[in-house]
Amino acid sequence: MSALMPHIDPPLSPPLLEARALRFLRNDEPIFGPLDFVMHAGEIVLIEGDNGAGKTTLLKVLSGLLPPSDGEIRLHGDPLTLAKLSHQVALLGHLLGLKLELSALENLAFAIGLGGLRPRLSPTTALAGVGLQGFEEVPVRLLSAGQRKRVALARLLLVPASLWLLDEPYANLDRDGIELVNRLLDRHAREGGAALLTSHGAYAYTSGTPRRIKLRH
Repeated sequence: MSALMPHIDPPLSPPLLEARALRFLRNDEPIFGPLDFVMHAGEIVLIEGDNGAGKTTLLKVLSGLLPPSDGEIRLHGDPLTLAKLSHQVALLGHLLGLKLELSALENLAFAIGLGGLRPRLSPTTALAGVGLQGFEEVPVRLLSAGQRKRVALARLLLVPASLWLLDEPYANLDRDGIELVNRLLDRHAREGGAALLTSHGAYAYTSGTPRRIKLRH
């Protein structure tokens, strides 16, 4: 008769993102922090705060564009490094990072070269998924502000980053575009990703009553 083996629970997965005592100063003046928070796979979190509260600055710090003044950032339990940023973190900011003289397809090909490609997707299918079928070869400079935003959203779909950092993702979008952003967020969360976003609009993502992080001056 074999001996019964004790039941051992599997180890808990570390948070997808963790900030510990995170703080940012500009000219010795505090912009935000200290902040402590965690985000898990499948979670959408809204950053709230008045103008000047540091919402955009926080996203820049989490994306590696600005170094934190104090504190620590961990991704999947390990310290965040520049080597991880290009493949595991995707930032969509006020400046979309598109090359205006290149076509939509060429911009997406450039993004794939930097950040890799998510399985079962292609630039063509990503553009179709954001409503830009037929605009693949159009130079981005000829697209409207809303269409440019959709190219940037297609880039989010393509790269295999698990963490999305979205600064005012609904800006320059009509109602259909706003609904598109929410569908993309739902899909990303279902597939095990997470997103941290800012928005001034009343139409900000509300599916499942997302958690909120409040920044104060």
